[in-house]
Amino acid sequence: QTDPAVLWLVLCVVEEKNPEFWRAQAQTTLKSALSRKLNTNVAKNIVLFLGDGMGITTITAARILKGQLENQTGEETVMTMDTFPYVGLAKVYSVDFQIPDSAATATAYLCGVKTNLNMVGLSAAAQNGVCRTQKGNEVTSILKWAKDAGKSVGVVTTTRVQHWYSDADMPASAKRDGCTDIAAQLINNTDIDVVIGGGRKYMTPKGTVDPEYPLDRSSLGKRQDNRNLIDEWISMKKEKVAHYVWNKKEFDAVDPETTDYLMALFEPGDMRYEVERDPLMDPSIIETTEKAIRILQKNPKGFFLLVEGGRIDQGHHASRASMALHEAVALDNAVARSLQLTNEDETLTIVTADHSHSLSFNGYPFRGNSILGKSPLYGQDLLPYTTLMYGNGPGHKIIDNKRPDIRSSKDYIQQAAVPLDSETHGGEDVAVLARGPMAHLFQGVNEQSYLAHAMAYAACVGANQQHCVATTSYRLAESRSSAPHSSLTSVLSVLLGSIMALFLY
Repeated sequence: QTDPAVLWLVLCVVEEKNPEFWRAQAQTTLKSALSRKLNTNVAKNIVLFLGDGMGITTITAARILKGQLENQTGEETVMTMDTFPYVGLAKVYSVDFQIPDSAATATAYLCGVKTNLNMVGLSAAAQNGVCRTQKGNEVTSILKWAKDAGKSVGVVTTTRVQHWYSDADMPASAKRDGCTDIAAQLINNTDIDVVIGGGRKYMTPKGTVDPEYPLDRSSLGKRQDNRNLIDEWISMKKEKVAHYVWNKKEFDAVDPETTDYLMALFEPGDMRYEVERDPLMDPSIIETTEKAIRILQKNPKGFFLLVEGGRIDQGHHASRASMALHEAVALDNAVARSLQLTNEDETLTIVTADHSHSLSFNGYPFRGNSILGKSPLYGQDLLPYTTLMYGNGPGHKIIDNKRPDIRSSKDYIQQAAVPLDSETHGGEDVAVLARGPMAHLFQGVNEQSYLAHAMAYAACVGANQQHCVATTSYRLAESRSSAPHSSLTSVLSVLLGSIMALFLY
């Protein structure tokens, strides 16, 4: 029986040997580019897809994997994010480091201000690890700007919904200085309409038994202040229809049409990797994205939604490329579902990453070679190597002065040049892909902090709204001036028709 991937490769090769194949493809792309018109509408909605650690190498490899999962060679596959007409690059360095972390980058693309490593929601004037320096150096995010403008807001992630997870994870000095853990900030800082992800144990008092894993001590509640933030959140929403759920059955029962608020926490910590997810217990990122959009889009003023493919990053840190790439494919599938649920005339959709990783794609593999497989070449040590490798990480192993032979599985840890317990981030620019209102603003090479300001400009939220008043006034005047003109045109048409009728008869 012929392998479908082999058959696909044969068909591709036959077509691609003909120069007309490439010429016709280029002409189609050219026509599409020439017919493109700027969408200068105000963005009623913004959906920001953030692939944590999804550098350009990850996008390329995920594209190939997506095709190969569909029995194609993979290289020619078009992911949903590939169809976005406007593409730029974002420079991701932090104020103090060449290569950033997720806290500093989140502050940049959400708050519009670059900051130091390990700091979130604060300017670089604050000092890392000195909690008292946060006072006066706080910065606000587009999520708050959108909420202040009357929009609904939501956060969907495949990891935990909080860091500095609970007060138990805070240093004593931070507590003395009056700083608050982020789980507590989650329910108090901004009124977020939809929160979906993992992180149950950071919301409940120390020792609280988890409903899904009652015998697992690592899943017990962590909070030392004896607060139950889930109960507090529910009591804060008494005047609204608010649901807290922790499993898929409860999640599926939530009616978006009648729901004002939703908090869904599906795991004690991070949600499971997509390839290990129990579909009977935990929804996919496609399902969580859809539920969030359906709840948020009821607001006539629109919404802002952040969807994070957070476990792309964790797969890379563990040097498990298979896990990272499957997470990236799942994120792309969520992008596709989001586009089906929203109107491009009024919804700005952006796909980007906070940073990359030390992942490399190497070794001259043949067309259609498994993206998770081996290069056809061997090293000087006469041992094979995978086409995906890391610059550093837990995959560095030397046994008897030799690299170990390699095995291929979803749990395989890619080889690395430098031994580390956890592979590090990469510092090169990341892609920014956009479509919808004002998507053309996301072109060129920009600072990552530019993204928040461009999103705010497109949606008419935040400080820079002068153009919004002008646009609204112009459209109002245009509609008023067009009304008499339309009436006059109608009258003239009737008169002309009557005169013609006299001549004809």
